[in-house]
Amino acid sequence: MQSNELSNIGLLKEIAEFLNEETDMEQMLQGALQKLLEGTLFETGWIFFIDKKGKQQLIAHDKLPNALKRNECMHLQKGGCWCVSRFQNGELKKASNIIECKRIVNARKKNNEDTNDITHHATVPLQSGQESFGLLNVATPNTIRFSEGELALLESVAFQIGSAIKRIYLTKQEQQVALVQERNRLARDLHDSVNQLLFSVTLTARGGVEMTEQQEIKDTFKEIQYLTQDALTEMRALIWQLRPKGLETGIMEGIKGYGDILGLTLTVNVKGVINLPASMEETLFRITQEALNNIRKHAGVLKAELYLTVTLTDVLLVIKDEGCGFHINESKKLPSIGLQSMRDRAYSVGGTVDWVTGWNKGTEILVRLPY
Repeated sequence: MQSNELSNIGLLKEIAEFLNEETDMEQMLQGALQKLLEGTLFETGWIFFIDKKGKQQLIAHDKLPNALKRNECMHLQKGGCWCVSRFQNGELKKASNIIECKRIVNARKKNNEDTNDITHHATVPLQSGQESFGLLNVATPNTIRFSEGELALLESVAFQIGSAIKRIYLTKQEQQVALVQERNRLARDLHDSVNQLLFSVTLTARGGVEMTEQQEIKDTFKEIQYLTQDALTEMRALIWQLRPKGLETGIMEGIKGYGDILGLTLTVNVKGVINLPASMEETLFRITQEALNNIRKHAGVLKAELYLTVTLTDVLLVIKDEGCGFHINESKKLPSIGLQSMRDRAYSVGGTVDWVTGWNKGTEILVRLPY
C-alpha cells in the first residue's frame, strides 16, 4: 500500500473520530473542514447547506483568500453557481471538478483583491442515504483539475460528514420527542391533581355561600370562589400550553382553542397557504400564546384580531387589540419576561418581533419569521 493511501486512511480515521465526538453542527463542520485541509494538499474550503427550496447557507469555511472573505463572504453566497445548480437539479451525485467558478471570478473582478491564484474548485454533495444536505467545496492555487484519487478522498470525507449530520438530526428529533412526552406527562399530572383540587375548592366555596346566612362569611366564600376560578382558568391555560390539542389539526385551530380557554374573542384573517414545518408552527404558536396571555391579563379587553400572511419566503403575523396599551423605552430592557421570551423565540429562528403601542392606544404586535 502506497504512503499517500496510508496517509488518507489515517486522515479519514481522524476525521471520523472527531465527527463521532462532536454534537454541535457548526463546530463539527468547521472542525472537519480544518482537519481535511491540514491533512491534504487542498488549500481552502467551504461548506454550503442547501434546503429543499434551494436556500443556501454558508455554514463553514477555512483559509479563504481575501477576495472571498470580503463582506462576510458575500461573493461566495450570491450569483450563479454551477455546483449549486447541479445540486438543486439532482444531477450532482459524486465529487466533481468545476471548470471555472463564476463566484470566484466575480469576487476577483469586483474587489481587485487577490484570490491566491484560486480560480477552480472541486465539489461533492453531503449525503446520507437518499438525503442530501449541501455541498463541500475545496480549492488549491493554480489547480484546474483534481486527480481521481483526490476526488475519491473527497467523497469519503463527504460520506462521513453526511452521516454525522444525519446523526445530529436524529438526535435532535429524539430530544424533541422526549420533550413532547415530558410535556404530555406534566400536563396529565396537572390535570389529574392540581386541576381537580382547584375544581373541588370552587364547588366547596359555592356550597359555603349557600349554607350560611351571615353576609361576611358569604362574601368570604364568594371571594374564595372567584380566586379559585381564576386559578382554574390559569391552570387550564397552562395545561393547554404544555399540550396544545389544536395543533394536530392546524396552527389556527390551536390558537382559536387557546383563545377560547382564556375567554377571548378572536377575529382571524389568513392569506396564503399554511403549510409550515412543525418547528415553525411551534414558534408561532408559543409567541401567539404569550401575546394572548398579555391581552387577557393586562389589556383590559377580551377581543383581539390576528392577521397571518404566508409568502414564499416569510410568515407574517400581526396581533392587535384595542386595550390600554403600554410604554416601551427602547433604550432599556423590555418591561416583562413575556415580551422578552417572544423576542427570543423569534430570534432563535432568524425572525423578529416588534411592538406598536402606547398608553390608551392599544397594542399591535408584528412578527416576521423566515422559512
